[in-house]
Amino acid sequence: MAVDAGLVAWIGEALEPLGVLTRRPMMGGMTFYLDGQVFAIAADDTLWFKSDAVSDPEWDAAGCARFSFEMKDGSVATMNYRRAPDDVYDDADEMRRWARLGLEAGLRAPKKAKKRAK
Repeated sequence: MAVDAGLVAWIGEALEPLGVLTRRPMMGGMTFYLDGQVFAIAADDTLWFKSDAVSDPEWDAAGCARFSFEMKDGSVATMNYRRAPDDVYDDADEMRRWARLGLEAGLRAPKKAKKRAK
């Protein structure tokens, strides 16, 4: 399932003032980066911003659900991403506001160790 090209274009247009937007395919969806830092994913044409314990209260106050998915064994797993508020889809200022929150969470996230060559 591909991410809607119109959504991708809108994200790029709205976030242009914040930096260089890049993206990579991810299990039927897409991962978004600003200046090389992951800050959001899109799945089923829904945008999800990165979150963490620091930003969770703001996401909770806005009623933004946590990203969850069903595992093969039937259990439900969650990731530190929150559903974007509806107004980000038509208001560039709101898109930038919530994207910054996702970007800040991404910057606070522990960095993965790089694999060493043998």
